[in-house]
Amino acid sequence: MMWLLSLPLLLPFLAGPACRALVTSLPPQQAVRLLAGSAAGLAAGSTAALGLLVVPGATHLRPVAALGHLLTPLASGSPGTVIAITVVAGSLLTARGVLLLHGAYRWWRQLRRARVLAADSRSELVVLQEEHPDAYALPGRPGRIVITSGMLRALSAEEREVLLAHERAHLRGRHHLLVAMVELAAHCHPGLRAVREPLRYALERCADESAARAVGDRRLAARAIARAALAARTSPDRDRPGFALAATTGPVPRRVAALLDGPARARARMAPHRLAAVTLLACLVLSAGASLQAADDLHSGIEIAQGETGEE
Repeated sequence: MMWLLSLPLLLPFLAGPACRALVTSLPPQQAVRLLAGSAAGLAAGSTAALGLLVVPGATHLRPVAALGHLLTPLASGSPGTVIAITVVAGSLLTARGVLLLHGAYRWWRQLRRARVLAADSRSELVVLQEEHPDAYALPGRPGRIVITSGMLRALSAEEREVLLAHERAHLRGRHHLLVAMVELAAHCHPGLRAVREPLRYALERCADESAARAVGDRRLAARAIARAALAARTSPDRDRPGFALAATTGPVPRRVAALLDGPARARARMAPHRLAAVTLLACLVLSAGASLQAADDLHSGIEIAQGETGEE
């Protein structure tokens, strides 16, 4: 069982390189689904593996053995090794729980503080009277688009329409939930931290394409995003909520190039990177399969230990 459970703990380290390879070649929506689903699945698999590693050592405790009606602890190695693995796995599970709670609480506080800015607004658009050019999507019911007066002055009327369409796409797609999913997955396994930036890039690409369709001009969309990003970078960084998605973030030159290339050239680059997508899916399947097989082995071991009790 031990070697099976090593797979869900090691495979997430392959997710980062695979995600970076495929995110620039797959269509944005496909990339988002694959990245978010894989991160959640690999996080669940690694968490389940740690939980299963705790069980054999826990059966050395009399209350646990009595609860399971076990005469002897589960046989999975020398008692010292099993107990040591249990202590390490239990410590990691506890640390994950603390990180998850802290991350969720921090995001809740940021959202609550950000919603105060939009509390008095009855429209979709919230204009902040600030010189710093900035704009981002603020989730909620209803969602808001927060934009500063400095950003409004930095763009032409047509470019402002692109920017607003971009942020509307984030709200309509509820992209903040996908960001939160991958952030929590990263708290579950350090290897999944490398998925965060590719996912944000893919989400921005989704919004870029939606904005280009809304205005009917890919060149206008590319120019608006480039100018907004340039304007935002001429001022000090703003204290934007961590969950907020904005057109001015991420590798903007790559996004602009993708808009100017168009879907046809993007599809032409897709084939060489299909191996990365296959690798990511294989990691997910192997992680889930190993966790399920280890759980089945553990269940069989418990039944054997209970059978020994009956024979006595």
